[in-house]
Amino acid sequence: MTTLKILAIGDVVGQPGRSVICRKLPLLVKERGIHFVVANCENVAGGAGVTPKLAGRLLSYGVHALTNGDHVWRKVEIAAKMAEDRRLLRPANLAEDSPGRGWAVFEVAGEGGPARVGVLNLIGRVYMPRAECPFRAADRALKALRAEGAQAVIVDFHAEASSEKQALGRYLDGRVSAFFGTHTHVPTADEQVFPGGAGYITDVGMTGPYESIIGRLCEPVIYNFLTGLPKPFRIAESQARLCGALFDIDAETGRCRGVTRVAVDDRYRFNLPPEESREVEAPDDEPDKESHHADI
Repeated sequence: MTTLKILAIGDVVGQPGRSVICRKLPLLVKERGIHFVVANCENVAGGAGVTPKLAGRLLSYGVHALTNGDHVWRKVEIAAKMAEDRRLLRPANLAEDSPGRGWAVFEVAGEGGPARVGVLNLIGRVYMPRAECPFRAADRALKALRAEGAQAVIVDFHAEASSEKQALGRYLDGRVSAFFGTHTHVPTADEQVFPGGAGYITDVGMTGPYESIIGRLCEPVIYNFLTGLPKPFRIAESQARLCGALFDIDAETGRCRGVTRVAVDDRYRFNLPPEESREVEAPDDEPDKESHHADI
C-alpha cells in the first residue's frame, strides 16, 4: 500500500506569509511525514499577485506546486514564467488562451512507493470575476489527468461562496482524492471525508498575519467601512500563522482516509528532537507595498 500525506496551504499573504513558510514548513514536513505540499500563492506579492522571484522563493522553501486565483495576473510578469514552469498553475477555467495551465501531474515519493499526483486549480463564479463553468472544466481536466496516469487528484477551488465550494466538492466526490477551498482567508471547521472518498474542507484559511483583517492592517479597513473613503490597505505583520489541511490518501484506491486542519505559529512546539527543531532564518526580502482598498 502506498500512502500519501499531502499538505494544502491556504493563500500566502505577503512577506509575513513567506516568512512563516520559510521558518515552519521544513519542520512541519519532518514532524508529520509529509510527502507533497501545494500552496495558493495569489497574494504573495504585496497581497495581490505573484512574481517569478517570489514563486521561486516558495518553491525553494519546500512547496511542490503553486496554485492561484482571481489576482493571478496582477503582476503581469508572471505570465511568461507560468507558460514555462508546470509547477506554477492558474485556474483551469480562465479564458482558453490564458498563459500556462490549470493542472499538472507530479511524481511523488510516498510511503510504500512512488505515486502520480494530479493537482487541479479552479476558480468560482459566485461573487467572483468572470470565468468559465468550474464543473465542466473539472470534468475535462480530470479526463486529461487520468490519461496522464494520476492516481490521486488534489483540487484547489478558489471561490467566495461556501455553497459553490460544497456543491463542486460533492460533484467531484468519487473522482478526486482531496478538495480544499481558498480565497476567503478564514479557515472553516468542516473537514470531512465524503462517501465517495474525497477529503474536503470549505476553506483552509490564509497563511499570513492573523492580527489583521484578512491580512491587512485593521485601522484602514475599519476606516473604509465607516466612511466609504479609500485608504491604502497595507499588509499587517503580527501573529504570522501557517494554515492549511493535511490529507491522508491511499494512492492505490485514490481515496482519502482522513483530513486534519493545520495551524502553526510561533507558539507551536514541534514534536522533534532539539537538533532537528532549528528554524531556517527567513531572508530579509522586499517589504510589501501599499495597495488600494479594492485589492483586499
